[in-house]
Amino acid sequence: MSETAAFAGKLAERLLDTAVDSFGGTRRPGQEEMARRVGDALSTGKHLLAQAGTGTGKSLAYLVPAVHHAVTTGRPVLVSTATLALQAQIMGRDLPRLLDSIEQQLPRKAKIALVKGRSNYLCKQKLAGGFPEEDHDQEVLFAAAVEPTGGVTTYEPTSKLGKEVIMLREWAEETDTGDRDDLTTGVTDKAWRQVSVNAVDCLGRRCSMFEECFSELARQEAKEADLVITNHAMLAIDAFEGLEVLPEHDAVIIDEAHELADRVTSAVTAQLSAQMILAAASSMRKYTALEVQGIQNAAKALEAAFSGAEDGLLARGLNPQQTNAVESVRNAARTLLSDSEQGRKDESEADAGRTTARARLQAVYDVAERILGSPQTPDVVWVDRPGSFVPGKGYQQADPSEPPMLYVAPTTVAGRLRDGLFGSRTVVLTSATLTIGDSFDPVAGSLGLLGEEAPEYDAIDVGTPFNYRSQGILYAASHLPAPSLKTKEAQHTELAQLIEASGGATLGLFSSRRAAEDAAEELRERLDVPILCQGDATMSALVREFSEDEATCLFGTMSLWQGVDVPGRACRMVTIDRIPFPRPDDPLNNARSQEIAKAGGNGFMQVAATHAAVRLSQGAGRLIRSTQDKGVLAILDSRIATARYGSFLRRSMPDLWPTTDGEFVKQALTRLRNA
Repeated sequence: MSETAAFAGKLAERLLDTAVDSFGGTRRPGQEEMARRVGDALSTGKHLLAQAGTGTGKSLAYLVPAVHHAVTTGRPVLVSTATLALQAQIMGRDLPRLLDSIEQQLPRKAKIALVKGRSNYLCKQKLAGGFPEEDHDQEVLFAAAVEPTGGVTTYEPTSKLGKEVIMLREWAEETDTGDRDDLTTGVTDKAWRQVSVNAVDCLGRRCSMFEECFSELARQEAKEADLVITNHAMLAIDAFEGLEVLPEHDAVIIDEAHELADRVTSAVTAQLSAQMILAAASSMRKYTALEVQGIQNAAKALEAAFSGAEDGLLARGLNPQQTNAVESVRNAARTLLSDSEQGRKDESEADAGRTTARARLQAVYDVAERILGSPQTPDVVWVDRPGSFVPGKGYQQADPSEPPMLYVAPTTVAGRLRDGLFGSRTVVLTSATLTIGDSFDPVAGSLGLLGEEAPEYDAIDVGTPFNYRSQGILYAASHLPAPSLKTKEAQHTELAQLIEASGGATLGLFSSRRAAEDAAEELRERLDVPILCQGDATMSALVREFSEDEATCLFGTMSLWQGVDVPGRACRMVTIDRIPFPRPDDPLNNARSQEIAKAGGNGFMQVAATHAAVRLSQGAGRLIRSTQDKGVLAILDSRIATARYGSFLRRSMPDLWPTTDGEFVKQALTRLRNA
């Protein structure tokens, strides 16, 4: 390592000391080591994987060297997170306090900015009525009312949706950011869609209000910033789609990096249906007056070609009828796009309808082209007919007669990450769960960091300040039958006994919304403690109520498995209803497993078990959040103790004291409750 790099690392440590002192905290060995190694990486340009266990204080450990590097070199650093919760924590809590503490030791004041996707911001063009409105009109949202004196007609909101839209319009007059997360009162997604647009429908530079657009103002501010906070989806779009949605940057720090491959995959997954094609055709007819019979016929042909296909992966590819149908969609879209180009360059002002119609049609063309090219790429195609969520019953399977939706997605994004992300900047990846079964290789491989053409990287595990063996118990309920709908009664009984011993204070993590709701409904009748369930209120409100009353329990699904930080007596037990394997009918995971099996590998272990190991580790991490915490992690899936893969899963979790003795655990919980 060069002297310059060593100096950068040591300087990061000294700045961290200053920051921690101002926060009133205690310096932690793992935190100091991580700050030094991140400083080294930013100075040398060598990629770094840094696993930092819960309680390390990793946000501060990477923010300190990132700020210093950006300010002293003049080269911006990007920080990307998977969740809005961490994004808000960094912008609202960590960075302001950090900058206040180290500002005197920097050559100048650091500038920070936040960049999100367009749909997170108010659209002034839409608010001004200059955007084609198709979801609702004024008569739907509001009722007409004539003044008794014969005055002008006014409109009053007649529904919750209408009232939310009124509130949003009033807020639009006073907000400086237009950022949905700055709302003091949350609104439904349906209401927010009335005042925002997605990236496809955005008019971009052709918009008459481009100069005052909230989204564009955020991007302009980011161009002047030293540190830019964003998310994995935006990072993927910028790195792979060539849309330049983020400012130029010298390095990127990726927190919650265990989510990166999945978030990138989600960002580059596309879909196509007859309904989408017909909607694009309708827009073209309305705003260009072009003949759209050809693409309408193509949409009908597409629906007919896939109507008999079962939901799931098209493992053998498209059959001739399906190929012809997708080709007809692509060709018709290409013809319409060419015809609509005539006269477009002569327009002096933006034509919102025409621009939006072309964007929607372009999206149809792009997806059709990608589906046709899938045999030569890592992409796979599958059919799905989305079911519906029924309260009390969960998600119900769709009717096979429903029109199909086509999806196309890559089985791996390793190559795209290697070329689009790691090839042009320094990357630091960090998470509490970067190793699986004591190895960095599974995560490194999914990110494109293994193989002959892979770039070099360093990997460190800075540990955790917690003594898991003395602070927590891992209880594997080995006596229970393997979880299923037929055995949930035994599981509910075990869960009720554990909660009763604990006196509440339980975070219940469930594999499905239905499982969480069923357990909440039954245990509310059995137990005398408050039981909250995901969906009862906003997630932030539920977590706040849970943390304020130690008798309260909170049940929920995947959004509670990570990001929930409730230290102290309010969370002395975390329960997991079943090992979080991916759905057995998940087309993408099935395709990945098949590819691995063809190459001679173990598809189950490398896909399903690895997926479960990461999520188990994240869920287990909700239990011990400080050095004073004590508690029990109870896994109510006997396979964690009895199946051959159980030891692999356990090695990926915090090293809690293990037992299968239920009576011992209940006694321990009772002691914790009475302490």
